[in-house]
Amino acid sequence: HDCDNDMTYCCRKLLAAKLWANDNGGQWRHGVKQKNLDLLCVSQFTLYGKLSKKNQPDYKMAMKAEPAETMYAAFLKMLKDNYDEEKIHDGVFGAMMDVELVNDGPVTIIIESAPSPPEQDQTPEIDDE
Repeated sequence: HDCDNDMTYCCRKLLAAKLWANDNGGQWRHGVKQKNLDLLCVSQFTLYGKLSKKNQPDYKMAMKAEPAETMYAAFLKMLKDNYDEEKIHDGVFGAMMDVELVNDGPVTIIIESAPSPPEQDQTPEIDDE
């Protein structure tokens, strides 16, 4: 149930996340923009996988491929519009990819927009007393 507001929130948080040391060695002081770094974005629906009762992967919580690809492309465009288009990179949506990297950590940060509050039930409560 993701929407444009969720993408905007995640884009803003990702570009502002202070994950690197500053020039004086102070940890968690600089973000991607301050360090003039490149970003590699990789779509990964498997993050929403759960194990079924049969211990098999279940991806029912993940968005369906077609709307997910459209939203992912919009997210990449949003990153490019809010940073440097030449510094935003991505893989092939839905493809099996081998990604080789050096992980500066170990640190894992999950950026997820806050869920919308549930709609209030408009049915009046009936007191049985």
